[in-house]
Amino acid sequence: MSEFIDLVNLVKIYKTPKGDAVIVDGFNLKMNQGEFVSIIGHSGCGKTTVLSMTAGLLEKSGGNVVVDKKEVAGPGPDRAVVFQAPNLLPWMSTLNNVMLGVNQVYPHASKKERHQICEYFLNIVGLGDSMHKMPNELSGGMQQRVGIARALALKPKMLLLDEPFGKLDSLTRMDLQDILIKILDKNQMTTMMVTHDVDEAIYLSDRIVMMTNGPAAKVGEILEIPFEKPRTRSEILEDPRYYELRGRLLSFLEEQDHKKKEFKPKAKIEKPADEPDDNSEIKKSA
Repeated sequence: MSEFIDLVNLVKIYKTPKGDAVIVDGFNLKMNQGEFVSIIGHSGCGKTTVLSMTAGLLEKSGGNVVVDKKEVAGPGPDRAVVFQAPNLLPWMSTLNNVMLGVNQVYPHASKKERHQICEYFLNIVGLGDSMHKMPNELSGGMQQRVGIARALALKPKMLLLDEPFGKLDSLTRMDLQDILIKILDKNQMTTMMVTHDVDEAIYLSDRIVMMTNGPAAKVGEILEIPFEKPRTRSEILEDPRYYELRGRLLSFLEEQDHKKKEFKPKAKIEKPADEPDDNSEIKKSA
């Protein structure tokens, strides 16, 4: 596989009354085409900040984002984002929520062609029978499926997932993980995901980036996931390497936790609005 995404020395600094607050300081990552990389770390370490800078939704203080050999400076249809909340427009049907982006990305396609694109992606996320329902008629899991279909329908070069299953119950979360891994394997879409769930990261990823604590967070360690794709949950859980990988992830997070407790900042740094403090515990089971 060829190098497709290059995040070069990404930096994010916020101006505060007490001086500069360095949130991310020199984040570097190269991704191959079709690769799935998860970013994991404690709350407030800058995971969402990195993803938002990559998406072009947050201005960089330094560094570059290169997608398919082209430097990008802002948001674009080549990078689609799925957030923790699907943010569907409540007055539009499932189909029209997906159509909204398709109309923008494929302005020269016929109405029939755009409709077929939306139908195809709603079908592959299991919503073929719910295309004309309104958001308030859908469960949380179904709404998130619409969000995934909406992103995939843009046929982006890169898919960015910001804890897309974080608010769902365990069974729904696992179901959507299975759907996502099948779709991405089929389409070979390059994907970056922010998550707090170590089991989710191992199951979906080719590599897992572990971030150091903030302030001035960066890549602490990168863990290679050896399981071949396509993969199934049962096969991974039966493999002794799974528990070794899980132990290494938890060990890194515990190390960072100890460092966090030992670190006593001289001045409190206010948390920027883009990096929500969800106070989520690292989930130790899927």
